[in-house]
Amino acid sequence: MGRQAKSAGFDREFFGFLRELEANNNRPWFEANRGRYERAVRVPVLGFIRAMAPRLERISPYIVAEASQGPGGSMMRIHRDTRFSGDKSPYKTYVGVCFAHERGSDVHCPAFWLNAERDGVFLAAGIWHPDAATLAAIRRHIAARPAQWQAVRRDAKMRRAFGDIWGESLRRPPRGFDPAHPCIDDIKRKEFLVVHEDKPAFLLQADLPEVVARKFAAARPLMRFLCAALGLEY
Repeated sequence: MGRQAKSAGFDREFFGFLRELEANNNRPWFEANRGRYERAVRVPVLGFIRAMAPRLERISPYIVAEASQGPGGSMMRIHRDTRFSGDKSPYKTYVGVCFAHERGSDVHCPAFWLNAERDGVFLAAGIWHPDAATLAAIRRHIAARPAQWQAVRRDAKMRRAFGDIWGESLRRPPRGFDPAHPCIDDIKRKEFLVVHEDKPAFLLQADLPEVVARKFAAARPLMRFLCAALGLEY
């Protein structure tokens, strides 16, 4: 696996804790192991966020890296919202980090993500599950600028780092859009993301913040296009 990431503090115990949490997803176990959670998960994640802050500033000064957990913070809460779910497990068995645009939430604006589970890590950039108004604005922007959108999709650096655009799609073109439009397959999308999946060892790299920053920087064409569609600076 190579050297462990000293700057961010991740080690194998991070994944060990997530594996055990998956097998013991209950409050008594978590409270008995809260110290391990703080040491093996929360501390290194917040360290990673702090290390990312100056690097994200170079990618875009409008992307927020806040080293805290919960509302306003870049580290997502580990507690699950079980109010409307049949699964009443109280804790997430993954760790999520979201670096969102300063003018929106992590759901309805462009953002960068790092998610880690016991058996893998993924990085993502773009917009996930936008609301109806946000999605309509992006679709209109693509429809009005097909050549610009195609240039985003063909960007060689982004494709090397992430591959193709990803996201769920409608079966039929949305109302008001020409079914023969050259970008109709993308206009049908319900989210616009690029994703890089990797093994757990990815998180243990000594230069992890720099590696992640290079990946995120490669997604600049997509992020810039989405921000422009929504009237956001980038």
